[in-house]
Amino acid sequence: MTAGVDLGVPATQAISSDEDVVRVRQLVRTTAVAARLSLVDQTKLVTAASELARNTLIYGGGGSAEVTTVEDGRRRGVRIVFADQGPGIPNLDEAFTDGFTTGGGLGLGLSGARRLVDDFDIWTAVGEGTRITVTKWSR
Repeated sequence: MTAGVDLGVPATQAISSDEDVVRVRQLVRTTAVAARLSLVDQTKLVTAASELARNTLIYGGGGSAEVTTVEDGRRRGVRIVFADQGPGIPNLDEAFTDGFTTGGGLGLGLSGARRLVDDFDIWTAVGEGTRITVTKWSR
């Protein structure tokens, strides 16, 4: 599980069960510590990763999370790519509206995760799946 700790060497975790969501959280925490993110930033990233991993499982029908440390010359960070081949998100604007949910939750998953990270990118296509890339940078 430490493969994601070395700069530029990604670790991939399949997401097909609740236990895998826990494994994603553990992998993200380990990688964030290795990247020297502050405890606050570690917590924010793990929380976002937990939400996005759960969405990958519930709405995407499962998929994967690829976790790696990254550097942009001035700072280090952790990048996570969540990918599934599920139904996609038909209306992104609606999906990012606080309180909107199709699963009976609080409706803070996507919008909440976006607020917790520094960089957030999403690609989705109906019938093809969703790919979300998030990065949290050290301060």
